[in-house]
Amino acid sequence: MTPYIEPGGSWRPFWLVAAFLVVLIGLDLALPGADVPAWVWVLCVVAVLGVVGVGALSARRMWTVRVDADGPDAALSVGRERVALADVDAAHLRAVREGEAGVDAGAPVLGGGWSVPKGRTGLPLRLTDGRTVLVPTRDPAALTTAILAVVTPPSNGHPFDGSSGSQGTLDQ
Repeated sequence: MTPYIEPGGSWRPFWLVAAFLVVLIGLDLALPGADVPAWVWVLCVVAVLGVVGVGALSARRMWTVRVDADGPDAALSVGRERVALADVDAAHLRAVREGEAGVDAGAPVLGGGWSVPKGRTGLPLRLTDGRTVLVPTRDPAALTTAILAVVTPPSNGHPFDGSSGSQGTLDQ
């Protein structure tokens, strides 16, 4: 199965600010009048792009949601925090998807922070020990599908999958 990855941030603001600074520098060179010294432009470009770049990089590191379905180490991670998928209560997650369950008051947000970041929804995830955590996601339906695909793999009709089907034991 392909792992589910939801990037926590985008480089788009960095490139938009860089393009805007290039336009400003071009206008400074093209228009007559007193020019802004080159050292000022270098300082502005380094400072502004540094701040925007650090913001984009930290958002990607802190809020990226990943579902890794590699054998017994299958886990959901948000930033540095990891939750083993074996510890996820699949029945509660199905109830959340159907709109029959919700989140406990005061549930912590995976990845840190006091609340779910702007533009994201908190997907309530109950663990087998009874705790509930919120997973910050932009697409809760896709994340729920990815988690349930790992936690409860679909039945392939194999006779040893726990159901007897139309046949009884010993093919009778």
